[in-house]
Amino acid sequence: MKILNSNSKNFYSELDKIINKRKIVNKSTLRTVEKIINDVRKNKDLALVKYERKFNNNSQIVPSKKEIATAIKLLDPSVKRAIDDTYKRVKDWHLKQKPKDIYYKDKLGNKFYYRNKAIRSVACYVPGNLPSTLIMCATPAIVANVKRIVLCTPKLNGKLNGAVYYAASILGIKESYNLGGASAIMALAMGTPKVKSVNKIVGPGSSWVALAKRLVALEGLCGTEASHAGPSEICCWADSSTSPDIVASSMLAQSEHDPESMAILLTTNKSLIKKVELSIANQIKDLPRKKIANKSLTANGLLIYVSSDRKIVSIINHIAPEHIEMLQKNYKKYLNDITEAGSICIGPYSSMALSDYGPTQHTLPTSGSAKFSSGLGVKEFIKQISYNELSKKGVAKLGKTGYLLSTLENLIGHSRSIKKRMEKK
Repeated sequence: MKILNSNSKNFYSELDKIINKRKIVNKSTLRTVEKIINDVRKNKDLALVKYERKFNNNSQIVPSKKEIATAIKLLDPSVKRAIDDTYKRVKDWHLKQKPKDIYYKDKLGNKFYYRNKAIRSVACYVPGNLPSTLIMCATPAIVANVKRIVLCTPKLNGKLNGAVYYAASILGIKESYNLGGASAIMALAMGTPKVKSVNKIVGPGSSWVALAKRLVALEGLCGTEASHAGPSEICCWADSSTSPDIVASSMLAQSEHDPESMAILLTTNKSLIKKVELSIANQIKDLPRKKIANKSLTANGLLIYVSSDRKIVSIINHIAPEHIEMLQKNYKKYLNDITEAGSICIGPYSSMALSDYGPTQHTLPTSGSAKFSSGLGVKEFIKQISYNELSKKGVAKLGKTGYLLSTLENLIGHSRSIKKRMEKK
């Protein structure tokens, strides 16, 4: 991991070298993803099977009902109860987010209103071992009343994950595909003989998946979430009162997701940096995903000494991380000053890893997109349609303004259309 000092002259340039990696599109990866997308476009299911065999030891696009039932049957009952409990909590939270229709009638009898309409079909892309991600992606879609919700998840070593499919069963999802990576995204966006296309794809994934989602959205094949849901990120704000073991555990929790994940410590206490570094070295020894976490921390791990708390706020807003843990004593003083983040965990008991299991959302903006977007929510699955219903008096009054402005803008077709309504008896 790299240690930075905010007092150095080149601090921000050194910081940006790390955090801007999130925004740089690797040209080699881009070419590969484009090649995969075009292969699926041309060869459809043949291409899908080719990539599934290569990456996931899988040749079956659609799992059989028997295979799903067997995978669920083998699941530990305690895991089922945990999934049940998580879904209930997440659904209760998202039910509070349902938007209301807006209706307005003015003095002239004109009516203006918004009506909320659910997107017709959504695919939830779920990494193969994460039932919590399916719950997080599908629950707001269910609350929004999306009629067709699809599960897309790769097999792990050629096998179904019973926990993911149990989650699908309690969510009422009946359509699923065993696909992963960029090829899965293109299949869902375009459709193939075996894969039915959807209107929107949501869910986190590797940089390949995130890039594929950008490309299919750019082509207009389907929508994706407003935020950039790429490799995970965390900033831990700590001080002398903070346990170094807690900081280390939080940094490792995010680093084990992906080699491209990012974990950062920000502190005004120099001695804490060394303690956290030693704790990470101890805790990583027996971590099952040690190789992934080690690559992540080596490439994107930062331990930053900052001269003041006020400066820490400024640095956090500059980074705009997916996750923040406020572990310092005086967190209340600065909480409202942090404006650029996907999710904030407050105080020593609020583990970001635990927040991944609800009730708040864990599909969150990454790569600095917290500056302009939010985590997944019910609104992500709803379109607002606007309605204009003018009265005779209303068009007579409003038409004068519209006629004048459209004429000024040299949109004569507009002004004529407006005038026709004004003249109608």
